[in-house]
Amino acid sequence: MKDTQQPCAVCNQSDWKFHAFFTHKPDIEANYGFKEYQRSLFECKFCGHFENRYGGDIDLSSLYEGGYWDSTYADKVKSTFDRIMALPSAESDNRGRVGFINDYWQTNSLLPKTVLDIGAGLAVFPAVMKENGWDVTALDPDPKAAEHAAKNAHVKSVAANFLTDNVDGKYALITLNKVLEHVPDMVAMLRKVQSNLVENGVVYVELPDGEAAIHDKDNVTREEFLVEHYCAFSFTSYSLLANKSGYEVMTLERLVEPSGKYTLRGFLKVKSSD
Repeated sequence: MKDTQQPCAVCNQSDWKFHAFFTHKPDIEANYGFKEYQRSLFECKFCGHFENRYGGDIDLSSLYEGGYWDSTYADKVKSTFDRIMALPSAESDNRGRVGFINDYWQTNSLLPKTVLDIGAGLAVFPAVMKENGWDVTALDPDPKAAEHAAKNAHVKSVAANFLTDNVDGKYALITLNKVLEHVPDMVAMLRKVQSNLVENGVVYVELPDGEAAIHDKDNVTREEFLVEHYCAFSFTSYSLLANKSGYEVMTLERLVEPSGKYTLRGFLKVKSSD
């Protein structure tokens, strides 16, 4: 299954470097119940974007409406949430993320601290944002995740598919933390985000850094490239995606998080219509 004809989702080129073909899941990957596991990993030679191509019975279309949550957390949601919330700041991806956002906000924005977190998942990030004085709404397509956010993170929550459902409200900040790699149409998602931004609002986007991860000793079996990720990014493909979706990149950096994840993170603003 070495599909090199499909164009890159970011730059539309079709010149690929083949990295790996998988017939079973890597050890660190959750078990989503696929019976015939076939997956190839490619890297775009033009923009450095990474894409998974699927065969067998792999179908991610409804994974985030229940299967992902159940396979990842099972009956350990509250205990996992409590454990991560208790991590010291130096060991916490989420506290580092919130610190980065707060630093940017203090320097660059006079807007009220209202945030919509799309794809809230375990809701540690929304909980820490609330601790730091933000008015938080957590959105997730899985009703179990939305219920958990309200009950345990104590934030407003919405159970909705942001791409297909109507979401009310305007926010100064909209966050997508490791979300777009799970979405088949990233451009449509980012464009729709604009309808929920206040004037001069900004978008915080965090994505897996495939460009760095591929050079790690575990390379293609790392979590940045697992089956639930349609793609992983490079500095170039991050910037191209933002531009293609109608945004200007205000700041962009790469880091290795305390958990060991290779990450690209930055702030976007809607391009001027002038």
